[in-house]
Amino acid sequence: MNADFSKIIAGEFGLAYGNVANTIKLLEDGATIPFISRYRKEATGGLDEVKIHDIKLRYDALVALEKRKLTVISTIEEQGRLTPELRQRIESTFDSVELEDIYLPYRPKRRTRAQIAIERGLEPLAKIVMAQNVADPMSAAGRFVKGDVADEAAALAGASDIIAEWVSENERCRSIVRASFRRTAVVSSRVVSGKEADAAKYENYFNFSSPLRSVSSHRLLAVMRAASEGLLKMSVAVDDDDIMERLSSTVIKRSASDKVADFLRAAVKDGYRRLMRPSIETEMISAAKEKADDAAIATFVDNLRQLLLAPPLGHKRVLAIDPGFRTGCKVVCLDERGGLLHTEVIYPNAPRNDVRGAATKISRLVEAYRVDAIAVGSGTASRETENFLSSIRYPKEVKIFVVNENGASVYSASKVAREEFPDYDVTVRGAVSIGRRLIDPLAELVKIDPKSIGVGQYQHDVDQPKLKEALDYTVESCVNSVGVDVNTASKELLSYVSGIGPALAANIVNYRAEHGNFKNRHELYAVPRMGDKAFQQAAGFLRIPGGENILDNTAVHPERYELLGMIAADNGCSVADFVKEPSRFADIDFTHYINESVGLPTFKDILGELEKPGRDPRKSVKVLKFDDTIRSIDDLKEGMVLNGIVNNVTAFGCFVDIGLHEHGLVHISQLADKYVSNPSDVVRLHQHVKVRVIEVDHARKRISLSMKGVEQ
Repeated sequence: MNADFSKIIAGEFGLAYGNVANTIKLLEDGATIPFISRYRKEATGGLDEVKIHDIKLRYDALVALEKRKLTVISTIEEQGRLTPELRQRIESTFDSVELEDIYLPYRPKRRTRAQIAIERGLEPLAKIVMAQNVADPMSAAGRFVKGDVADEAAALAGASDIIAEWVSENERCRSIVRASFRRTAVVSSRVVSGKEADAAKYENYFNFSSPLRSVSSHRLLAVMRAASEGLLKMSVAVDDDDIMERLSSTVIKRSASDKVADFLRAAVKDGYRRLMRPSIETEMISAAKEKADDAAIATFVDNLRQLLLAPPLGHKRVLAIDPGFRTGCKVVCLDERGGLLHTEVIYPNAPRNDVRGAATKISRLVEAYRVDAIAVGSGTASRETENFLSSIRYPKEVKIFVVNENGASVYSASKVAREEFPDYDVTVRGAVSIGRRLIDPLAELVKIDPKSIGVGQYQHDVDQPKLKEALDYTVESCVNSVGVDVNTASKELLSYVSGIGPALAANIVNYRAEHGNFKNRHELYAVPRMGDKAFQQAAGFLRIPGGENILDNTAVHPERYELLGMIAADNGCSVADFVKEPSRFADIDFTHYINESVGLPTFKDILGELEKPGRDPRKSVKVLKFDDTIRSIDDLKEGMVLNGIVNNVTAFGCFVDIGLHEHGLVHISQLADKYVSNPSDVVRLHQHVKVRVIEVDHARKRISLSMKGVEQ
């Protein structure tokens, strides 16, 4: 098969054929998405990462479909039933559903009632009745009574089984049923009798129904999860009578006698109810589930990207606290790079309430380790600990930040944490993780499985391979968009750099430990297994602040160093002069230097890097002050307006941290004074917002909030 995938994808996505073909060629040659989007704009026509990723996914799907076609053709050919027309139909389809419909009559299957009837010699009778050239099926059945066929009734029953299977495998009939399901199917759920208490969290779905075509992602996933747990009964309803009438009118000719029509109508009904309906229902639910998965994954990916690209504090000294009550607050002091300097335990909260002793220790630590900021974990005792810290008089100005600690416990017990801190227990490792998240969220969070970070929605219910691909791509995209300091990055962070991976990342860290910091990018060639291909893909995303070459701390790729040197020489200056005065570079006529591989997009990117060498695309971190008078959910009153931080965005709204253990929900209907179809259009992760309390459910510890009419 010689299908032109580039042509197919270009047509589906509305893109130029040449740009798609070049993108696919680069992907086939092993180039990564970040590298292609950043350094091969001339080849792709400036396609961004999202479009390149979409092209890759569709290309992979088409390759998989092509392999499936080969299997289908081979199987039918082995049966001796492959005709030139059938081969042409298979080769020309690029719809997986259509391919499986074509294959269905030929697919090896378990011994069915129809196959048993065929073995008994009843297929000719089924063909006679299906041709509808007899007045009475019973009269045609007589000559088939022999062997295992006891009488005419048995013969007709077997013929009916054969016709039922034919109908269920007929492409046109399946299209009719499929179209009806798409148009009219309704998914419903009911609580299982006696399970009301166990299913309390699914109370909204005790008596739920929605058109399958428009059911929201989170509702379908919730119903399916509850059904799998045996708490809800899920069903799909369509107008079966209407479907069977449509199928019958397709199969039965107007010239058919009443007896033949009645016989065929019964066979169609059997084929639909016993064979086709369960198959199409499963297919439609799977399609709805796939759509719901895609929506949930998209929300997860969007949240993860915002979390990874959260504003870093930067190279500051941090005192980090994992707060607690009975076991105390674990305190660590970190240097500018996140290195552990000191560990301590204080007990400012109940039951000890050693406020004075704890305050003295914290004040001394701030002075001794020149602490610039304090990071407080957002878990148990967070609010109490933050209030305690705010009451201390420090020897210097210190800002206090509440840091989302989701996943910190996962990190602290991981192999990565044990390798980093073999002599410390999980409590110290957890506090270190909290502090490092403030210094550089991206560098720390890449060490944790994204599913443990707490920004997903039904992440354990969706297609896991698809989720993993999406999350891995997102992490890789974020890491490469920021760039990585090759002299300080962990092997976990380096492993996400374009073209590197875990093994080469470990080699870089080991080489660095043995030989010291890299002075320039080309020294990377000395790292074991760093070949030309890996260097090409990785070099532009690795930074060397203060290195021998000023360009090594920019996103300018080393493959353009020689060109820049030539341009500088032609203009009587050095490359360093371009960095000092980017306007000198901007004023150059680049037409003399443009060729097939280097065009205006590349020169525009280079100018951007010269203007801001070593820039970090992330914003600056900000402090949010919670309301001091709100210590517990019991302090909340309807109408209160409070400061909050968005800590999770879902399809149905967002959750906001207002400084309590319980986070409040701003339902999608309460996000704005206008209609909102997607919460991500209004709020972002870590956004500082003002919210109004509209309801407090003390029994279920649920807080309902609104942003309507609240000035932000």
